[in-house]
Amino acid sequence: MQSLLSVKDLSIGFGKNEPTVDQVSFTVNAGETLALVGESGSGKTLSCRAILRILPSSAQIRSGQIVLNCRGNDIDLANLSERKLRGIRGDRVSMIFQEPMRSLSPLHRIGDQVSEVLKLHRDCSASDAKRQVLAEFEYVGLNDPERIYRAYPFELSGGMQQRAMIAMATVAKPELLIADEPTTALDMTTQAQVLGLLKNLQAESGMALILVTHDLGVVANMADQVVVMNKGRVMESGSADLVLGSPAHPYTKKLFTAAPVIPEFAQPAVQTEAADIILSLREVSKTYGSIQAVNGISLNVPRGKVMAIVGESGSGKSTCARIALGAESADPGGHVFFRESPEADAIDIQSLNPVQRCDFQRKAQMVFQDPHSSLSPRMQIVDALTEPLDIHSIGTAAERRDRAIELLEQVGLDPSMLRRYPHAFSGGQRQRLSIARALALRPLLLVCDEPTSALDVSVQAQILDLLEDIRDRLQLSYLFISHDLAVVARIADEVAVMRRGRIVEQAPPELLLANPRHPYTQALIAAHPEPDIHRPIDLDTVARGAGEPDTWPDAFRYTDGAAPPLKKYEANHLVRTHA
Repeated sequence: MQSLLSVKDLSIGFGKNEPTVDQVSFTVNAGETLALVGESGSGKTLSCRAILRILPSSAQIRSGQIVLNCRGNDIDLANLSERKLRGIRGDRVSMIFQEPMRSLSPLHRIGDQVSEVLKLHRDCSASDAKRQVLAEFEYVGLNDPERIYRAYPFELSGGMQQRAMIAMATVAKPELLIADEPTTALDMTTQAQVLGLLKNLQAESGMALILVTHDLGVVANMADQVVVMNKGRVMESGSADLVLGSPAHPYTKKLFTAAPVIPEFAQPAVQTEAADIILSLREVSKTYGSIQAVNGISLNVPRGKVMAIVGESGSGKSTCARIALGAESADPGGHVFFRESPEADAIDIQSLNPVQRCDFQRKAQMVFQDPHSSLSPRMQIVDALTEPLDIHSIGTAAERRDRAIELLEQVGLDPSMLRRYPHAFSGGQRQRLSIARALALRPLLLVCDEPTSALDVSVQAQILDLLEDIRDRLQLSYLFISHDLAVVARIADEVAVMRRGRIVEQAPPELLLANPRHPYTQALIAAHPEPDIHRPIDLDTVARGAGEPDTWPDAFRYTDGAAPPLKKYEANHLVRTHA
């Protein structure tokens, strides 16, 4: 079979340094999905950007061929003139980028941005382009296409932005679509739906797909062929059946070991309710204008344990985290109680004066989702770690520096790194630094807001190891926010599943995962991609549970807009149901 795209011995370098991509080769056939797999820095994205020659200005293609078969004629894209290449970009070969908010212009309406592809490559009139764009919006699952057409990117959710990017990439019906981590920033249910959409587009149009990802679960659901990359080189390649079913290279095996999976629990453990509660939320609600972000949440964080809140974007879990730390005030009638020790009186965080709040903030700290933006790029690490001590006037300058060294050692980093700036660290190292900063004041409670979602799977596993070790060594309590049930199944003692501001199900992870009752919980479990080609995502279950409440079974359906009550289904297991 004639390959649609053939990349042979591709090498890319920067300046006089060693090649960043070194002798990479792969082929893609029409209608086939090739997955490029590896951690950040492996050269996957650079290799794909070389196909369209959209590399950084300092990068050079040092050797190799990039041959595209266009209607029986082979064209070497590596040596094609810029003018002729513009006729291929967005037309015969399109690309979906990793972060749609950075790829979409914030100054132009979505419809104008997607229409531009047709005006450039199909010489369409404005009315004909709009007709085709609206049809494409409807096809990729964007409700109310006319509104989306007029909207700016900031008016859309992350999932809607990604669907708009897919529409932009596919509206001209390309022969090859390059998808660079198209689901990394998405919730599990949205990810499952986007993957299903890409498969449907392929089936109907026959286009080839190059899928760049670090997630072997996504690969198992999508790929026909797999190329595993590490440090710019190909470690292993072959059919998905062989690479996923019997990985040969140690690096591929390492990726499998690190891949998060939802465990199977044969015999759920019976737990007694903890009496020593460090943090308690009671009937907490939060309203922004006409939007109720949180609606009547009650939950407890036992001392020395991990309470996890899981749900998709917009479920209200991060708002709960901010209220728990006193960074947001709850609506009247809601309370957040903190008890410093088992013998101490509970304090209501919502009614603290400034002096009391400052004291409380020493005992409760947050680890943020994005370590890159939570560390100041202008501060050396020593200053970032000692700043909390400076603010609270703790210790002398020498004692603060000693504490910074101690913190680096606690999170597995070398004290020699103190004088570096954040840009000199990898994503995993920056997250370790964020954890170290949160530990500077020796808190009793950590609120972790999606602390692993921006990381590769192997780095994610290391951070979870670190958080577990710190919890046990320092006897910390965690309120852990996530959208990934595989992550919370590993670290949590109790899991509350949130949907649109309400807890819909709550139980210990072994009970919740062994016997999920609510359709939304079932959808979250079904949406999690497993690194096993024989266990594809169940899109029907995902669509059923992730849909509107009026599509749920009668026992869980809302009545006249009112949600059913949260009831005890069995010991330690709460479900929002009429039954």
